[in-house]
Amino acid sequence: MYADIIRFVRDRFHTPDGETLPLHPPTFAGNEKKYLEECIDSTFVSSVGPFVNRFEKDIADYTGAAGAVVTVNGTSALHMALILSGVEPGDIVLSQALTFIATCNAIAYTGAEPVFIDVDPETMGMSANALSSWLEQNASKGSDDVCRDKLSGKRIKAAVVMHTFGHPARVDRLKEICDHWGIELIEDAAESIGSLYKGQHTGTFANIGALSFNGNKTITTGGGGMLLFRDPETAQRAKHLTTQAKVAHRWEFIHDSVGYNYRMPNINAALGCAQLENIDRFIESKRATAAVYKEYFANEPEGIRFMTEPAESRSNYWLCAVKLPDRTARDRFLTETNDNGVMTRPIWELMNRLPMWKNARTDSLTHTIELADTIVNIPSGVIL
Repeated sequence: MYADIIRFVRDRFHTPDGETLPLHPPTFAGNEKKYLEECIDSTFVSSVGPFVNRFEKDIADYTGAAGAVVTVNGTSALHMALILSGVEPGDIVLSQALTFIATCNAIAYTGAEPVFIDVDPETMGMSANALSSWLEQNASKGSDDVCRDKLSGKRIKAAVVMHTFGHPARVDRLKEICDHWGIELIEDAAESIGSLYKGQHTGTFANIGALSFNGNKTITTGGGGMLLFRDPETAQRAKHLTTQAKVAHRWEFIHDSVGYNYRMPNINAALGCAQLENIDRFIESKRATAAVYKEYFANEPEGIRFMTEPAESRSNYWLCAVKLPDRTARDRFLTETNDNGVMTRPIWELMNRLPMWKNARTDSLTHTIELADTIVNIPSGVIL
């Protein structure tokens, strides 16, 4: 049924029949080996070394952030963002049910409770209208100016929005709502390195944003993450906490608070520095593929629609996505493409359908459920 689509995708990526076409393999096309050799020759392969500081500066310059701090992965970056935002056990954190599990795992690490808000059908990120509606119905601010849940009395401390598949959420409106209610907004920008909303890089609207450099991301350090900050002082605090909260001394081991072993190793940062040098080429290629997909699916073959970047956005198109007519068609598409060696994937299982959060509170999740039933990611790698 989908043979023509399979052929079209294979031709785009120059992948012959019988060869598996991956969803998003890493691309190494520059100084990766050179920098790795330099790192090994220096013997500084752990969390101390020149590539760590260089990668932080390069990412800050690239994104326009006031500060950037590396971490071992995107999940640890999210965890640290929540800690720095003051989230404590028993708090409520508003987020999306339509997200990768790392978002909710990080919330769980703090002892906070997630509440899931519906997403925007165009951005697939948290809906500003849904967030505002939920807060109007369920939240209040007392004389202490603290936002609390009317039902439980718990503090509503933060909201975590994800830029899904690299498409920017309407983060300016979300920030306005959170500021009004006294809630800390955190951007899960794990998938959106290189994506812009109204000309500004994702992850830099909120006080703290988090990036990921996992092996399947637009650029990779093998495993790794990054915190982005609007405030340099908070960045310094993050660097301290992610390095076991060790007080600088020539030989003594003194720690002034509970810290975390979250610092990215120099050897991973070396890879990241080389990858970042080619990010513009990578994104140009990915956007070209998205344009080809957009044209191909314009007539909605088999009722399939390509998910384009939202208005006022420039998406990195980390993972291209198509929308099938219904869940039956989605499952048929997944089966046929994967049976024929073209890797495709559904959107993640919704967080409130997982055993850990099956009793979590939600709003209607109308668009969330509809997207989960119909969205499929298709091959999105770099072509050079």
